[in-house]
Amino acid sequence: MAFVTLVDRINRALGVAAGWCALAMMLAQVFSVVARYVFGYGLVAVQEVVIYGHAIMFLLGAGFVLRENGHVRVDVFHAQYSDRTRRIVDLIGLLVFVLPVAGVILWVGVPYAARAWSTFEGSRQAGGLPVVYLLKTVIVVFAVSVAAQAAAIATRLWIGAPDAHWARGGAHG
Repeated sequence: MAFVTLVDRINRALGVAAGWCALAMMLAQVFSVVARYVFGYGLVAVQEVVIYGHAIMFLLGAGFVLRENGHVRVDVFHAQYSDRTRRIVDLIGLLVFVLPVAGVILWVGVPYAARAWSTFEGSRQAGGLPVVYLLKTVIVVFAVSVAAQAAAIATRLWIGAPDAHWARGGAHG
């Protein structure tokens, strides 16, 4: 269970970081609008901060949302199942869907990020941010955090000890 606790803590920290990305993104957007419409001055780098912040917010927050069982799902039958059947359905979903998709993203994402790092890829826009390689690295972090969280949840479900968030259905019910 040490692995499960570690993954939960890491994804909690990534979720907090995703929240700060939302704040940074909002402040950058306000700055961009004021600069453009009040002072007539546009900055490509600030606009890219908003775009990158949006991407990073979702990528870093995905593992945390999975931890909290907050993803949107269509629960047509799930609510009617017994706790044991729900655990089995959730376990199958994690093992058949979440882990393989995270694995494919990791398999494709590592060489994608490595190519970006090999050239220290920057923005194609004049005046843009020179850190596209960092943004592409977050794709790998996303895949690892989601896969690790899926494995942690699957471990809890397998031993029959889901945490409170997963047992109550997270934010959706």
